[in-house]
Amino acid sequence: MTALTIRQIKRQSPQLANGALNHELPPFWITDWLLHILDKPALFLIMNDSYQLTDTEFELFNAGVKKMQQGMPLAYLTGQQAFWSLDFMVNEHTLIPRPDTEILVEQVLNWIKAQPTAQVNGCTNKRLLDLGTGSGCIAISLAHELKKANWQVVAVDFSAEALKVARHNALANQVDNIKFVQSSWYENLPMDSEHLFDVIVSNPPYIDEADEHLQRLQAEPISALSASNHGLADIEHIVQQAPHYLRRSGLLAIEHGFDQGSAVHALFVANGFVTVQVIQDFGGNDRVTFGQLPN
Repeated sequence: MTALTIRQIKRQSPQLANGALNHELPPFWITDWLLHILDKPALFLIMNDSYQLTDTEFELFNAGVKKMQQGMPLAYLTGQQAFWSLDFMVNEHTLIPRPDTEILVEQVLNWIKAQPTAQVNGCTNKRLLDLGTGSGCIAISLAHELKKANWQVVAVDFSAEALKVARHNALANQVDNIKFVQSSWYENLPMDSEHLFDVIVSNPPYIDEADEHLQRLQAEPISALSASNHGLADIEHIVQQAPHYLRRSGLLAIEHGFDQGSAVHALFVANGFVTVQVIQDFGGNDRVTFGQLPN
């Protein structure tokens, strides 16, 4: 088959997106993949739509489209995903960062900024814990934003392979106020007054194991997506144990499913958290719950 021009590929993008096995691809995946192959900025597709791909470029483009149609996400093809203000390497050992998760980062930063003193809880060693860090997108984004304020971040994950990716991302984004720990949630963390945290954040598995939407996410690590007890098992564990690892007035902030806001709110209240709030995402769905321990 003769290599196509950019104009022809753009015209064919809807048909290529519709060619997926289980569901329609986002059309921008086709053009973003083309930009990745060409190693050009987005403006190139507008200003040079008569450009004809070389045979090698066309072969790479077709091979990638076929993989996406078979279920591979664009981010795993390119090996990268933008999040917050940074770029992150991703692979099959990590979840792909979603825009809605930026709500979690934003809310935590807003809470820190709103504290009455520059030193949260009067401590100079301000510490933040990210549970289930995956690619490190949450922990590294927060560490990047809080570096000048001398915050130290601890990022935990059970997967050694995920931690390799997270360490790479910290280095690539020049973030050094972060420590990585292999642990099943809090298991390998010290529980004493010297190692308490001012903030604990997490985007844990929260999809119900029986949820039909998991079929569309098979390329991503299932253990990072789904949980028992209607998706609430890991959230329940994190909330119940958090008071042992937080300083007084410390913040707990958790991302969860669109239909779990009320249940997570109740978990926070039942475990002693106050000023509990459920925050909606860009689509108007319940997405993040946060609350503080009493002073």
